[in-house]
Amino acid sequence: MNEFIAYGAILFCHCLNIILASSQAISINHMEAGNQTAISKFILLGLSEDINLQPLLFGLFLYMYLVCVLGNLLIVLAISSDPHLHTPMYFFLTNLSLTDICFTSTTVLKMLVNIQTRSNAITYEGCLTQMCFFMIFAGLDNLLLTVMAYDRFVAVCHPLHYLVIMNPSLCGLLLLLSWLICLTYSLLQSLMVLRVAFCKETEIPHFFCELAQILKLACSDTLVNDILLYFVTGLLGVIPLTGILFSYSRIISCIMGISSAVGKYKAFSTCGSHLLVVSLFYGAGLGVYLTSGTAHPSRKGSIASVMYTVVTPTLNPFIYSLRNRDMKGALRRLFRRGAYFQ
Repeated sequence: MNEFIAYGAILFCHCLNIILASSQAISINHMEAGNQTAISKFILLGLSEDINLQPLLFGLFLYMYLVCVLGNLLIVLAISSDPHLHTPMYFFLTNLSLTDICFTSTTVLKMLVNIQTRSNAITYEGCLTQMCFFMIFAGLDNLLLTVMAYDRFVAVCHPLHYLVIMNPSLCGLLLLLSWLICLTYSLLQSLMVLRVAFCKETEIPHFFCELAQILKLACSDTLVNDILLYFVTGLLGVIPLTGILFSYSRIISCIMGISSAVGKYKAFSTCGSHLLVVSLFYGAGLGVYLTSGTAHPSRKGSIASVMYTVVTPTLNPFIYSLRNRDMKGALRRLFRRGAYFQ
């Protein structure tokens, strides 16, 4: 395991050095190009320009954000405080909860600040930073759901060898690979945006800086950016989704082979929560991916983005806790321990 981590770290540092060298070359070219790219900020149009709706939007998204953060933190605390839940399944669930907190914070916090200050501006650097972190945590959500599907496949189809196959070294390696893939993809896309020249029109019909919407504001040729965006995004969507579908096809086959109804219900109950979260995430993500290809962007895409950037991370704690007996027991013990210390 240590050799894999060391090799991955060396590979990532090598890629990072190449990307940083390219970034310096791109910056020099931009300085020589003149004032065409000398923009200081973007304007995020948000979900609505209606002034009367702003207090409602602020209250709604603040409530969902607090529920998301507190719910996912409770999941993390419950798992970390209960030794019975120190298993591969809950290890990945802990990382998914932490990723959901960061994922939602990347977009919602800036929108809340903009509504409160009545300013829709975001700096050029701030926009690229938000875009970079958004791609990292969106990709992590995607890959963690895939890894969790594989975990459920091993648990249902190979229960006697589960702890041998899903050993700590493999779990750590899968998490490390997920981070490396997302970091590399995000840095590559961010550095590719630096070569793009923008027009004076810098209004983004969205509540956060999304790569597809930013590229639509470019004055220079974005063919390479568009190819990279849709190819890699499609690849990171198709391969994990294929893995999830394959895992669940095998899981269903194994469940159908179980003779007792109680055994079938118990096997399916271990996968129901994850399958529901996957359906919400990929359903909303597919809708956004299809609408982002339109020539004239509208707020319909931003409203659809709310589903997988805010709603799904907010619902995840409820889905995993209400449908999971072990999680409900861990939460009860956590609350009792908190009441005892009070």
